[in-house]
Amino acid sequence: MNDAKEIEKSIQKKFHKELFSRFAKAVRDYKLVQQGDKVAVCISGGKDSMLMAKLFQELQKHRKVEFGLEFMVMDPGYLPAKRELIECNAKRMGIPLHVFETDIFHAVYEVGKSPCYLCARMRRGHLYHRARELGCNKIALGHHYDDVIETILMGMLYGGQVQTMMPKLLSTNFAGMELIRPMYYIREADIERWRDYHGLSFLRCACRFTEQCETGGADKESASKRLEVKRLIAKLKETNPFVEANIFRSVENVNLNTVIAYKEHGVKHHFLEDYGNRREIGAKNHTQAEH
Repeated sequence: MNDAKEIEKSIQKKFHKELFSRFAKAVRDYKLVQQGDKVAVCISGGKDSMLMAKLFQELQKHRKVEFGLEFMVMDPGYLPAKRELIECNAKRMGIPLHVFETDIFHAVYEVGKSPCYLCARMRRGHLYHRARELGCNKIALGHHYDDVIETILMGMLYGGQVQTMMPKLLSTNFAGMELIRPMYYIREADIERWRDYHGLSFLRCACRFTEQCETGGADKESASKRLEVKRLIAKLKETNPFVEANIFRSVENVNLNTVIAYKEHGVKHHFLEDYGNRREIGAKNHTQAEH
């Protein structure tokens, strides 16, 4: 049996509960794929996006709804060896790639502060543009459960805000396009177990800043914050095994009556705006209860 068949079999059987079931659940819960959609599966070359491609292939086999797929790789200026690794892995896994080239790495290389942030924004724009050219109405990114909970804590601890990485977003710059994250429920440890089970080797980071980030150069601050939060969650889990699930659910259980202020569509609202109304409602409810 070839590698692609073995990988598909492991998704169907050995890792079905941890990977495919959670993938399908996110698609169902958040209505990520609809009849007639054409999804551009964005592959960076890392373990998450490569697995996402295989999970989409498996989902398409079930044919609950009819949808199309394009497996899209943007080459922003990879070193030859990195691009070759992506293409070799895709061939081994049975993923037909649509590769297109940009000069993003060259454009952001001289940026002094947060080149990774600028690079991510530019990559997103190119992905939307090419996906639309291919007739797609959605792009899929490989962010997983751990990315979500780390983002929540990073926002609170370093950004002073409560927000999450949404399972889907309508594009504000590309009308009719949508971003989806179908790996939303999948744990990173399960992705790593699947990877190691097949002896697969993927890119850790596809960009030329990788070595600089790890040795104290470009965007080290952002990388170190995420690592710090990852370690904090692991430490908290030692005494509270439910801490990860609680962080995840915290943004599903926001009680606006106990929030000082919040933003909606870019407009900030303060609890004092309708504080008098709340007092009147409370008094009315108390009177009704007495009768």
